[in-house]
Amino acid sequence: MPPEIRTDDLSAPAVHALLREHLENMALHSPPESIHALDLKALRQPGITFWTAWDGNDLLGCGALKELDSTHGEIKSMRTASAHRRKGVAATMLKHLLTVAGQRGYRRLSLETGSMAAFEPARAMYARFGFIFCGPFNGYVEDPYSVFMTRAL
Repeated sequence: MPPEIRTDDLSAPAVHALLREHLENMALHSPPESIHALDLKALRQPGITFWTAWDGNDLLGCGALKELDSTHGEIKSMRTASAHRRKGVAATMLKHLLTVAGQRGYRRLSLETGSMAAFEPARAMYARFGFIFCGPFNGYVEDPYSVFMTRAL
């Protein structure tokens, strides 16, 4: 059975723990100035919608969309809980984000992810969904720890 995707208010302790895990993992692979993952406060800002994937009471993963302008969105905070990696959770969340982006009328969806080997599975998944490498967007700058990808919708 596919996970249930819910719009999330970021109040559940399990969500806090998953986002902590996400930020801690980023810190293992990138210097502080190259970490672009959002914390709880940043994810609650206007223009960002956050979703979680659940199997009953079990949190499987999360993802967010940040509106850059009326035609361009950015994927943020994609994370699969460690116990649920390689089960299709991220692909399910990405399909959801692509659907919502299309419903919102975005013509482009972009993202920043890490350049190191630890991020290769994420880059490969994005490529399978039609994302291609691009330059920095929306205030990002060239950084040896970052890779930028985009997809026309």
